[in-house]
Amino acid sequence: MANSGNGGVFDLGELRNLIDELGSVSGEEREAMLAEMAGGDEPCDCDDCDGEVLSFPPVELAPSAELAGAVPAVPLVRDARRLAAWTGVRPVTPEGLLPPDDALRAAAELGLTAGRLRLVWIVAVNGGLIRVTGAGAAPGPGLPADLMEFWDGVVMDVLDRIDEGLTGSAVADEHLTEMLATIYATTDGITYAALVEGMLQAHEIGCEARAAEMRRLREVLPAELRAALDLLCYCGLFERAGDGVRLTPLGVWAVRQDLLREGHDAPLMSEVAGFADLSAAELVEAMLSGEAPSSAPALWVERRVPEDAARELIKVAASGTAGQRGVIGTILEEMGPEAEPAMREALAEPAMWRHAAVWLGVRDLPAPALSEDDGTWLAVDTLATLLHVPDAEEAMGEFEALEGGEELLRLVEEIGRSGHPDAIAVLQLLGAHHPDAVIAKAARKAAMKARSV
Repeated sequence: MANSGNGGVFDLGELRNLIDELGSVSGEEREAMLAEMAGGDEPCDCDDCDGEVLSFPPVELAPSAELAGAVPAVPLVRDARRLAAWTGVRPVTPEGLLPPDDALRAAAELGLTAGRLRLVWIVAVNGGLIRVTGAGAAPGPGLPADLMEFWDGVVMDVLDRIDEGLTGSAVADEHLTEMLATIYATTDGITYAALVEGMLQAHEIGCEARAAEMRRLREVLPAELRAALDLLCYCGLFERAGDGVRLTPLGVWAVRQDLLREGHDAPLMSEVAGFADLSAAELVEAMLSGEAPSSAPALWVERRVPEDAARELIKVAASGTAGQRGVIGTILEEMGPEAEPAMREALAEPAMWRHAAVWLGVRDLPAPALSEDDGTWLAVDTLATLLHVPDAEEAMGEFEALEGGEELLRLVEEIGRSGHPDAIAVLQLLGAHHPDAVIAKAARKAAMKARSV
């Protein structure tokens, strides 16, 4: 399910049908229901999108000169240079590799395993340290002037080996990208025990592993993961930190490059620090305009007392537009029970009490029950965020629940009776831009009826 990208508090989903059940189910069930509706942590399953755009905490990179100076000291890079010197000028196989006898000698003389020798050879050739032509192998010019571009290529060579068994652990290879992203998001690194448990959970859920396989993995994965981490330390991505691991400065730089290539939000601290000093209203406007990255609110909240931050946001939302409420709702969803006093105060705000009730219910805190009419109001409030984005027609396509069908037709009929101040505008929007002619016609008819009341 795609996120709207315009700050909507809830994607519609089954909101209208489920909202009135919140008063009768357990807190755990409420959380699951609302998580499904919000859709914020679900990967995109649309045909036009490869996956969800993730937002990562801002990072501080080491100085450029320091990073570049560290590249030659990476064990993998050092061994690639050693292999280039050892190889000199000699013939290669039709596949462009060292002949078997030479490979055995190189591994023995350089102290490399066969698996590492292959990786070192690939890095040396792709990095220009060894030139391979039809005539054989010959020395390249050495390390290039742009060491960071070279380093980026080294990391891409490493990660490209995942499909052929990079680490020796099928589970570690399967979830390596997730592991790198997770550790990137934790500045202080992660303990070894937590990493093992996280990998097991990722495999059980993501790969639907059965009980027997999970029992086996609990026995073998700790040792496999230690070996995998040894390799990643050798490659310059990780370093040991107490009883765990963390990314090296070069690792932080490289993972960020990869995240940016994938289209994720991975800002530098310098890019978002200024947003932490804005008022709530200024932050929201910066989010709506696209000026502020989606990671800016986390830093803004971090610099404030949570209850005070929530209260400041609610004040803006209570008198703001649906677009502002959408952005604010997204920020509030990231806040924990420490913001409860402010959210209880929001129950007195006409435009916010339903959102506050859902916020409280998700956290298994006492909350007012919401009726089906309240669900419709929330659905309209979510759709009304489209009134505040530059290309409403394009954004409309990102709301999964706006696919044509009887459910949407019923919702269209109810929007005009919702009492929401943006109800007619939402119906007009649907009437003008919804691709299903039946839905568009029903929306125009409902808008005319609502205007005549």
